[in-house]
Amino acid sequence: MPNYPLKFMKKPSLLNYCLLFVLTLGLAVGCSNPANNLTTSSSTPSAAPNAVTIGFSAWPGWFPWQVTADENIFTQNNVNAQMKWFDGYAESISTLAAKQIDANSQTLGDTLSSVAAGAHQVIVLVNDNSTGNDQIIVRAGINSIQDLKGKKVAAEEGTVDHFLLLQGLEKAGMKVSDIQFVPLETGKAAAAFVAGQLDAVAVFAPFTTEALKRPGSKTLFSSKDFPGSISDHLVFTQDFVDQHPDQVQAIVDSWFATLAYIKANPAKSDQIMAERAGVSLKDYHAYATGTHIFTLAENLKAFEPGNTMISLQFAAQKMAKFLEQQNLTPHTPDLTHLFDDRFVKAYAAKLKKA
Repeated sequence: MPNYPLKFMKKPSLLNYCLLFVLTLGLAVGCSNPANNLTTSSSTPSAAPNAVTIGFSAWPGWFPWQVTADENIFTQNNVNAQMKWFDGYAESISTLAAKQIDANSQTLGDTLSSVAAGAHQVIVLVNDNSTGNDQIIVRAGINSIQDLKGKKVAAEEGTVDHFLLLQGLEKAGMKVSDIQFVPLETGKAAAAFVAGQLDAVAVFAPFTTEALKRPGSKTLFSSKDFPGSISDHLVFTQDFVDQHPDQVQAIVDSWFATLAYIKANPAKSDQIMAERAGVSLKDYHAYATGTHIFTLAENLKAFEPGNTMISLQFAAQKMAKFLEQQNLTPHTPDLTHLFDDRFVKAYAAKLKKA
């Protein structure tokens, strides 16, 4: 997100999440996700009766879910699950917060924000880390972060790309008050930038492709410059995990089966994912180095305690503190029940026995 980092949460029943959903400036530039015009049987709005509904949106680390759906990998793992596509990432977060879906593909930062606002959510799987697909893109003439002073810079407020922007400013010794911050939905922000209404924009792939269409534009910095700060996950409601652990297990198994399928069938899989992204194969391949899909071993390692951003617990503590300092969460989220590694561990055990 996608694409990521704090592509933050919105929880309709909580004030700051409501605000995130309605925050859009009056820059009258229409823009839609390039994937918006796609329709597939695996991402229809209404799920089959009793199906587990999993949300996902435009981010390279989540496009493999389309392969899961199209190749009937859920069925092969004996789970009745359906992927629900969201044109807007923020909507997927608010929908999970409202418990209108069972799980969602979202970032660590957004999940922390949801938990801080009162949601009970559980991270059961690491999909990927952003290693360059979240970018601050600038117009010609801007060559340093200091050059952003006094300039119009847009980001979707509360998202991981907003988080990335704040990190860059902090690293350069600047504050958000040093720029003219424009809170704008990611797709609209990319379009407004291309139209010349902004000096810089914080976006995630595939919106990076759109933003870079502006002549002379370039990437000023990206998530590659802040390793581990933007991680993406499969997040369930706590209630669903408590009531249906067997189904959660089957879905985690399906993810790893999907990665194996993609490895064995790269051409077909890339075509499916490029179509879901609404971009050419060439553009899709360009995203490859900007997103690092986690292996099983990397998943197991991520759930372990540690003192680097490789550890989810360490990263969550550091990010939670940052969010609170930036007034992006009402208080420090409770991390006690946030991570549940038993499903990844169980899959590893089954694989070892096999």
